[in-house]
Amino acid sequence: MSYELTRDEIFIEGLECFTVIGINDWEKKIKQLVIIDVSIFILQIPNNNKDLINETIDYKNLSYKIKDFVEKSNFDLIETLAKEIALLCLEVEKAIKATVKVNKPHALKISKNVGVIVTREKNNEN
Repeated sequence: MSYELTRDEIFIEGLECFTVIGINDWEKKIKQLVIIDVSIFILQIPNNNKDLINETIDYKNLSYKIKDFVEKSNFDLIETLAKEIALLCLEVEKAIKATVKVNKPHALKISKNVGVIVTREKNNEN
């Protein structure tokens, strides 16, 4: 019996982290809030009835891995941070594609939020 693979999407939404980020001198001296949303795509066999964690992505473990990475990082641009998070997500064996949204809610006084969304795939990681 042959199966066609399907894509499943696993998401982490609203992951709050504090990190040094920004191009202004004052931003390099403090940690600022960034809010991260991640979608990770994996290939699955349709009607796979296995209810096992190794058949998917352990989103708890990945959430802590992302948070640890972000809070230890130091970037000028949220674009670079988002790209690096996407590449980190692609280190997970089953992940084939990752979309990362990084929000920097206090970046502008005249705006509620600013952010960036990046998507990376294993066959096109950069």
